[in-house]
Amino acid sequence: MTARAVILGCSGRSLLAEEAAFFRDVQPWGFILFKRNIGSPEEVRALTADLRATVGREDAPILIDQEGGRVQRMGPPHWPAYPAGRRYGGLNGSAVTMARLGARLMAHDLASVGINVDCAPVLDVPVAGAHDVIGDRAYGTMPDTVAEIGRAVAEGLMAGGVLPVMKHIPGHGRAGCDSHKGLPVVEASRADLNAHDFRPFRALADLPLAMSAHVVYAELDPSRPATQSRIVIEDVIRGLIGFDGLLMTDDLSMHALDGAFRTRAEAAFAAGIDVALHCNGDMAEMHGVLEGTPALAGVALRRAEAALSRLPSDAGDFDVREARARFEAALSVAA
Repeated sequence: MTARAVILGCSGRSLLAEEAAFFRDVQPWGFILFKRNIGSPEEVRALTADLRATVGREDAPILIDQEGGRVQRMGPPHWPAYPAGRRYGGLNGSAVTMARLGARLMAHDLASVGINVDCAPVLDVPVAGAHDVIGDRAYGTMPDTVAEIGRAVAEGLMAGGVLPVMKHIPGHGRAGCDSHKGLPVVEASRADLNAHDFRPFRALADLPLAMSAHVVYAELDPSRPATQSRIVIEDVIRGLIGFDGLLMTDDLSMHALDGAFRTRAEAAFAAGIDVALHCNGDMAEMHGVLEGTPALAGVALRRAEAALSRLPSDAGDFDVREARARFEAALSVAA
């Protein structure tokens, strides 16, 4: 069956019969897990297998937000706690090496339970006075530092068989409010955005996947957030930044967006988004999103296939115990 251009969540640690039937019927391209879905490793492994069984695709993408720090869906007691992105930026000479190693360890954790996509690295560059929704999730406050460490995180994930999703393109670092709760409006000039906010994304434009920002850039398109702005997607993300990978929305259930869920999805696809993301597992909302979601076809299908083709068939030998000891020792010395 043809996949639909959507990534969906589910309600708990195991699939409800209603959810399984729904996913078999609508054939989402992929799925996303949150903390509500995370139990023991055995439970997560069973859930990812069951999700893939509903769509009949062994390589169906299953996403998670596993950055470290505040944004870590899998953690103690079953998995280690990882540092926030800012911690890597403070490691000076070993920042890139440890960021890559930390991401490689995360990839091992994720791949071992069937998760093959991580919504990281965060390439947003915070500025003074911005809301702290990004805050210590950022690798630094200078674009080149963010790009360098972000590249290392992406490489570490891919080395472990997990695809990275760079976010939140074209940049959430200036936002004055949390887009989970409201719609940020950024007043910076195009020149300032290009020189600062866009730079990490341009440096990593070869990555396979990116997530859009629910942010209005007033000088670019004063009436629509990037997720629903053809101007931002065509002129900036595809043009100025040069990203030709698969572009997914941030979560369509966030309060930065308004209107019916069908309308939210339709506006995103009309703007040039490839795949819609809906995270909370609410069945009524998912039905609405699906009403505005097309089949995955054309250039979006090409981008999706290209992304999945970059999953390595063999992550190679990796001494997890030695790597984790080395990682923890480096963080301990830095502390």
